[in-house]
Amino acid sequence: MQRASAGAEVERLVLLRTGMVRLTVVLEAASGRAAQDLLDALRFLIPGTQLEHGCAGCSAWTEPNFTVHYIEDWDEERQIRDRVRSEAFTLLLAIVESARNPRVQFDFVSSTRGLDYVVEIRDETQGARGL
Repeated sequence: MQRASAGAEVERLVLLRTGMVRLTVVLEAASGRAAQDLLDALRFLIPGTQLEHGCAGCSAWTEPNFTVHYIEDWDEERQIRDRVRSEAFTLLLAIVESARNPRVQFDFVSSTRGLDYVVEIRDETQGARGL
């Protein structure tokens, strides 16, 4: 009986995440110093962003080629909509506009699958092998 209840709990948690949205920002800096300045500015925003209702995570990092990455994960689209309308997002936009070739992307998760996906794919593979 515990297996059924554990499975139901996993399914419930998966269904809670189906409206997830990820904001990805990629910025190119002209130098290591410029990359560090962008990274510092983005990291300044992270604590406040993480405290916002619906924020599932937020991070920023830089690569050796002076590319700076920033990601926000949100539980639901309505929460990212509120974020985009906020004054805090205006600060993020100012940072984005200060960089070379900024790229901003919103990824909307339309479906989420659990272990049923693993079973489906493995069954296909076994069927192809004639097992």
